[in-house]
This record gives sequence, C-alpha cells and structure tokens, in this order.
Amino acid sequence: MISAVFSTTTLRRWFSVLLALILAIALSSCTLSQFKTEAAQVPQIVFRNPGDPQSFNYAMNQASPTVFGYIYDGLITENGVTADVEPALAESWDISEDNKRIVFTLREGLKWSDGEPLTTDDVVFTYNDIFFNERIPTDFRDVLRIGESRALPKVRKLDDRRVEFTVPETFAPFLRTVGGVAILPEHALREAVFTNNRDGKPKFLSTWGTDTDPKKIIGSGAYTLESYTPYERVIFRRNPYYWRKDAQGNPQPYVERLIWQTVESSDTGLIQFRSGGLDLLEIAPSSFQLLKREEKRGNFTIKNGGPDFGTNFITFNLNKGRRKGRPLVDPIKSRWFNTLAFRQAVAYALDRQAMINNVFRGLGEFQDSPISVQSPYYFSPKEGLKVYDYNPEKAKELLLGAGFKYNNKNQLLDADGNRVRFTLLSQAGSRISDSIGSQLKSDLSQIGIQVDFTPIDFAVMIDKVLNTLEWECYFGLITGGIEPNSGANIWLPDGQFHPFNQKPQPGQPPIEGREVADWEEEIGRLYIQGAQEVDEAKRKEIYAETQRLAQEYLPFIHLVNPLSLTAVRDRIKNVKYSALGGTLWNVYELKVREQ
Repeated sequence: MISAVFSTTTLRRWFSVLLALILAIALSSCTLSQFKTEAAQVPQIVFRNPGDPQSFNYAMNQASPTVFGYIYDGLITENGVTADVEPALAESWDISEDNKRIVFTLREGLKWSDGEPLTTDDVVFTYNDIFFNERIPTDFRDVLRIGESRALPKVRKLDDRRVEFTVPETFAPFLRTVGGVAILPEHALREAVFTNNRDGKPKFLSTWGTDTDPKKIIGSGAYTLESYTPYERVIFRRNPYYWRKDAQGNPQPYVERLIWQTVESSDTGLIQFRSGGLDLLEIAPSSFQLLKREEKRGNFTIKNGGPDFGTNFITFNLNKGRRKGRPLVDPIKSRWFNTLAFRQAVAYALDRQAMINNVFRGLGEFQDSPISVQSPYYFSPKEGLKVYDYNPEKAKELLLGAGFKYNNKNQLLDADGNRVRFTLLSQAGSRISDSIGSQLKSDLSQIGIQVDFTPIDFAVMIDKVLNTLEWECYFGLITGGIEPNSGANIWLPDGQFHPFNQKPQPGQPPIEGREVADWEEEIGRLYIQGAQEVDEAKRKEIYAETQRLAQEYLPFIHLVNPLSLTAVRDRIKNVKYSALGGTLWNVYELKVREQ
C-alpha cells in the first residue's frame, strides 16, 4: 500500500512538472514565433528582466530594473569597460583650478525625442527645479549635497550651450556626480513641477508613472518608449533625434527596437533563451554548465565580466521608532537586532563557502565590503578588513556572552525566555534568492534561531522597506560603482535610502523615538569628509575607515559576490561586455547581423 501510494504521488508530481514545462515551452514558442515575424521586419534585441519598471519618472524612482539607461543621457557618461568619463550631451567641460567650478558646453543642435530643442534651460530646470526642489523627494539630492553644511551646487545658464556649476567647497566627485545624472525636459515637465494637486503637493510626484502612455515620455537617450504591457514587456524604439553618429556620419543606434521581456522566473528565462526567444540572458550559476555545452550549437557566447559590481546581503531593521505609538519592530526582536553580538553571531553562523559551492556552483567570491571590489576605494581583507569566516561555535559563544541561552531542544532563547525567531523577506521568483534563503534558514537553525523565510513580490518588499518600515530582516542587493559617494544616500543617517534605520520619506507619518547610533553617525560624517578630500591617498583611507566600521557593526551582513555572466547571441555584434556596464551599456554601437 505504501509503495502504491508513493508511486501514484510520484506520477502526479512528475505529470505536474511535465505539464508546467510543456506550458512554458508553448508560451515561449508563441513569443518566439511572434518576435521572429517582427524581427524579419526590423532589427531588434530581446532580453529578459526579472521584473517590471516601477516608474517612468526618473527623479522619483527608487527601484530597479529601470528604463532610464535607454531613454536618457546625462551631460557626461562613464565608459562601461574602463570607467573613464566621456562626453555625452556635453561635448566638453572646463574645471577651475580650485575644483569649485565646472562649465559644461552642450553639443550643438541637441533635440529631445519629440524634436524640441534641448538647451541649457533644461539643465538648469533639472537641477534647480527638480533635484534641488525640497518639495520633491528625490534620492539625487543626497548624492549632490556638499560638506558639513549639506549645501547644494549653484547652477546657472551662461548661454544656450554653456551652463555653470559652482560649489562652496571642494567636492571630489564633482564631475561624475553632477555630470552623470539624466537631464529632464522642461517643456514637458515644468507645469507638473509648479502646479499642485488637491493635497497641495506638486503634480510632478505622480507624473509619468507606469500608467502613463509610454509615447508621452520624452527623453534624450538612444531609445524612446513605444509600449508597456505590465507583467509582459517594455518595447523601446530607436530615437530618431538621438545625437550620436558613427565615424562615417551614420546615425546611431543601429538596432531599431529593444524588447524587455518581463520574465520573473529564471527557469522560464532559461527555457526562452534556449528556444531562441531571447537574445541575451544573464546566467545563473546553476545554468552555466548546461549553457556552456550548448554555445556552438546554440550560436551564442557566454561573456564573463569577472566579479559583479554591487553587493548582496541581509540586513536587520534597527529602527527603534514608533508611528502613532506603535513600534515599527516588535520591541523584543528590536532588542535582539540592536545587540551587536547578535548581528556578529549571525555573520559567523553563515556558511558562505557552502553558498558559493552550492548556490553559485563555485562561480563567486566572498563579499566583505559595501564598496564594489573593482573600485579603487575598496578595502580588502588582505589590507585588514574584518571578516566573519564560518564559525558556528564562535556564534554561540557571542550569543551566550550577550545573555542569550539554549533550552533542552537547542533552541535559542533571549534572557527573558523568548524564542529567537524572525521573518526573512526576499524577492519572489528568483531561484538564487530562494536557494540563499533556504541556506540562511538552515545555517541559523544550527545556532538555534528559527528563520521564517518569506519570498514576496518585489514592489511589496520595497513598500515595506521604504514606506511602512514594518519588517524584520530582508535579503537584498545594491548596485555598485566606482565612486563611493554614489552611496551617500545609503550611508548618511538622513539619506533617502538608509534601509536599516530608515527615516520617514517626505509626506509620510512622522516617527517618534528613532535613534541614530554613534557608529552610524560616524560613517555618515566620513562620507561627507571623503567627498571633500581631493588627495586620492587620503580619500582611500577615509573610505577604508567607513568599511572598517561597516564590518565591525554590521548594518549589512554581506554574503557572496557572483561572477557576472551573460549569454549573447553571436548575431549581435560590437558587444563590449563588462561587470560594470553589462551587455547594453554601448547599445548605440550594437548591430544585429541578418540571419
């Protein structure tokens, strides 16, 4: 009887899996057929994103993935391979000897995607009326603030092609910071900025959401938005007014259309790529060996960009505040999370080598710093950065020393006898996130902690982390870069994205009793100091100290840095792949060879 039941259950399980597989292949085949028909008419590139865009409003966006890299340019750009600063909307710039003044000269004849002229009026509007407007809650303001005074740059028009930026004191990342952000169209957005809604707030706050007709979004980048179907795709069309031309004077980009397929499941993405429905696919380690064997037959090449930019981590909600008298975090759990020995014990209990071996199939490295390993400001363990090698006995020792205890079932209790148990959130639909969450749950069970691993929709998680602030622990990722000051909004205690102790966003209910720790204040102070220092050796030491403090006090417990791997169809030419820029950073140069 047991054998018969087992056999029936097994058959049902395999039938369900087979049915799901057939359905996925059928769906991808329909998509493939549709896109092959369309591809015969126009050259296009189809790629996967795991989620939908959360906004079409550049200044208000706080989540990735985004459409902005395709539809906007800044005054300058960063080479995706070398990280060198290169001209973009500005053809040149002059920096004063004291590094307090930059004059950008725009290219002649620039136009927006609707054909309207793009001038220095747009630059001044973008900065003075949007980024520097205190009525508009944008993360960019944190990155642009300067020194102890937190002053903002002064921006003024010199003429239709020249615009001047000045700062009251030296600001080391001046050029990359002010030049690298997108410029926004005054003629399309001015009314929304200066007109209030019924609540007395600028209409801009709700302008260009994802419910807006994509064709009404005005940009300056290589592509424009053609259509958006939630949970399915975003289609980009070549911008006929884009400023770039090749050496022969031919307009760029060459590829007529980009198609962003929203494919939440990495397994479904793999099926679609193997069946020909996708031209690019970021590869999960679990898929690497399979796809490596298929490179020649499948007419694609796997690009290895080395260690990925950015970090992944878990973080605890350290906010001790209350809203309307109600604690954001259960006070019992808040005491655990705010106990340094607890966070350090959790770090020692995580078997990151097993994570590399099992989750990333050996295609990863330890991550011990909030600064990307490729950055010249990265401070390595070899230089003295503290690390938390797997040591569950050390973890138990720290917990016992902090007043925790174990019952006869080896369950961890606090000093008052409360079982130590918390919820770990992650984005749903990612096999890697699910695997990491399962291992974290298993690892922490070895030191008596019960973890309730709960994958949820990404938008819901963002709402909890940034709006309601009612969460306990989450697994997340932050994109990285060369310049540490780009993370100022994360590390300044009053930054717009300071997730482990988030202040209320503008317009949200106030928080009573929020506390900022001394180490937290010190990291924020050092980020200000680092932006003021122009001597590179001194800057490196300042940011090294921020990394020392971050690893000592663990607002983020960093995990593993995977290799950056992407499969690219051989028919796509001029790809210059890197971990920094990815596959599409030079999308204007890409060509699609006819089949």
